[in-house]
Amino acid sequence: MTALQDAKADPASRQATTARLFVLELSGGRIHSMNADGSDHKTIVTDCRLPDGVALDVKAGHIYWTNMGVPSSNDGSIERADLDGRNRKVIIPQGGTFTPKQMQIDAEHRKLYWCDREGMRVMRSNFDGTNVETLVETGRGDADRRDQTRWCVGITIDPERRHIYWTQKGPDNGGAGRIFRANIEIPNGESAAGRSDIEVLFDDLPEPIDLELDLTHRILYWTDRGDPPRGNTVNCVPIDAKPNAPKILVSHLMEGIGIALDVAGDRMFVTDLAGSIYSANLDGTGMKSLLFGQGNLTGIAYAQV
Repeated sequence: MTALQDAKADPASRQATTARLFVLELSGGRIHSMNADGSDHKTIVTDCRLPDGVALDVKAGHIYWTNMGVPSSNDGSIERADLDGRNRKVIIPQGGTFTPKQMQIDAEHRKLYWCDREGMRVMRSNFDGTNVETLVETGRGDADRRDQTRWCVGITIDPERRHIYWTQKGPDNGGAGRIFRANIEIPNGESAAGRSDIEVLFDDLPEPIDLELDLTHRILYWTDRGDPPRGNTVNCVPIDAKPNAPKILVSHLMEGIGIALDVAGDRMFVTDLAGSIYSANLDGTGMKSLLFGQGNLTGIAYAQV
């Protein structure tokens, strides 16, 4: 059968996809969708409670996002909607997580992963919000909560090698930020608060925030919103070799937060709290601003939809 015959036999194969960005606006409590060049900008969800992390299940046609709620209160939540914003549904109700930040999905195992900042936890659940688990617990109670070195913020997962990576940012511009790695599953006989498999990949970072992992080339990327020269940057490092000093790819951000990768297209997308959306090649070259002055932007996700 020729390619043309095959396409005619399978109408789904003729369906074109479009590269889309999904961006969270913290200040306006909104979620925006747009083409990867910033055009066709639409607001698809409103009235979010300080949205921070976003993840996509393109196959099922769903967008998931975290609501931080009031950071000093245990009222964080996670919601889901269709990719056009319809059929909105609460997955994790208020108080099911304290201050949820970046999130990721494992589509194969149908799991949501997120960091809980003031909750001082790395957490996961099923796609429908059932079976909520704490995988890492760095502290407990109000006294520990005042120690910002315990705050878990950014997260990414390696479903192939069954690892989780997360950031603990430390105080603002404190130079006490760290990036950790552990197995996804808690070792037998151990607990989320006492795991022997946690390793510190990097420490003494300005203020590391969101993480992304290029599984094809085995490279870890992250934003850092701390002070220059090492902060307000996008950084990367290979994860399978002995960790070297992080390489700064992009600088001069205005408190960089969100990051999303299009590995096949050799590009990244970054947001900052000043309201800009940037694109650049994966090596940091060719950086350009797609939109600016869009409010305080946090999470960003990329997909072919």
